[in-house]
Amino acid sequence: MEKLTKREDQIMQIIWELKTAFIRDVIEKLPEPKPHYNSVATIIKILVKKGVLKSKKIGNTHQYSPVAEFEEYRDNNLGNIKKKFFGNSFPKMMAYFAKEENLSEDELSELIDIIKSNKSKKS
Repeated sequence: MEKLTKREDQIMQIIWELKTAFIRDVIEKLPEPKPHYNSVATIIKILVKKGVLKSKKIGNTHQYSPVAEFEEYRDNNLGNIKKKFFGNSFPKMMAYFAKEENLSEDELSELIDIIKSNKSKKS
């Protein structure tokens, strides 16, 4: 999936939440000050061109829905971050976030428990 700008990502977050949306639905969910209808319509058209959204004509308007699920987008982006910034090393990436977030001993233990729990589910 192509990299999204900050505004494109913001709009995609709304559409993933709504599952399907018209431009007015997206505008309604955006924070104040609300952007102009044409501005949002332009960004949505770009997202369709990028292949991130699909469009369905309903009457004289269009309804938009995501091509990929949020989880697929997230996984793809995290994979790219891991490769680009951490030499494709998951432990290095997790150590970085643990350090940056100043995790407490309890939080670190919880994280280890989550990892162990997920590992045992895959076995």
